[in-house]
Amino acid sequence: MKTLDRNWLTEGLIDFEYKKYILLAYLQEVKSNFSQKKLYPYLSDLIFHYQNLVSIKENKNLIYENFPKQISKADFEKLTLSYKKVVQDDAFMSDLEEIIGYSIPKFKEMLHEGKDMYEWVEENMNITPIGLSPLYPDEGYMFLSEPHKTETKIYQYQMTIFENAHEKYRGVHTMFLESFKKGIGITFENVKIDLIKRYKQLPNPATYLVESKIVCPLDETLLPIAKRLLVKYISHS
Repeated sequence: MKTLDRNWLTEGLIDFEYKKYILLAYLQEVKSNFSQKKLYPYLSDLIFHYQNLVSIKENKNLIYENFPKQISKADFEKLTLSYKKVVQDDAFMSDLEEIIGYSIPKFKEMLHEGKDMYEWVEENMNITPIGLSPLYPDEGYMFLSEPHKTETKIYQYQMTIFENAHEKYRGVHTMFLESFKKGIGITFENVKIDLIKRYKQLPNPATYLVESKIVCPLDETLLPIAKRLLVKYISHS
């Protein structure tokens, strides 16, 4: 993956044509991956950079906070360093504002493309519980079924909570366990019973089947969206 440094705006040469070249090369790489139906980690990377640019535009102080610093002096006795801001020229700020003004619409356009693909994939995925749902759904198994493939993948999952000063976010951690072929006598319910017998640490696991109707890359698209679909389903159950 061709990444865009988190400080790409303020690192290196502050020149509109130079930053434009870096940005367009990065967006071309993202578009190429989107054309292959590869959404992640490109979509989340786009969101980060877009939100960062919007924040900087709305709060110019963030430009100074994001700018690299130079060591102006060092007090080796106290082991402290003091830094001097590189930004001291209004011309720099004018160039940065031009770069930001050009970049935000470009990111927004690519985000729309990624969002449309995300929604298309999600609309073509179904999630259903396997067997009875326990009172504690935050840990269990997720079966992931892809079209034109005989094997269904099994992941053990555990819900996680991220918290900041304003709200809580729910996420999910998954670990691939194994695959199985569905057939005569091998149903999703039977596989769940077999998992309970073999993995004693989860005696009454929540188990969900996520089925995709379309073919997409597993690691870059299907699995990340399946995980988000699982979080959404459990959160609203």
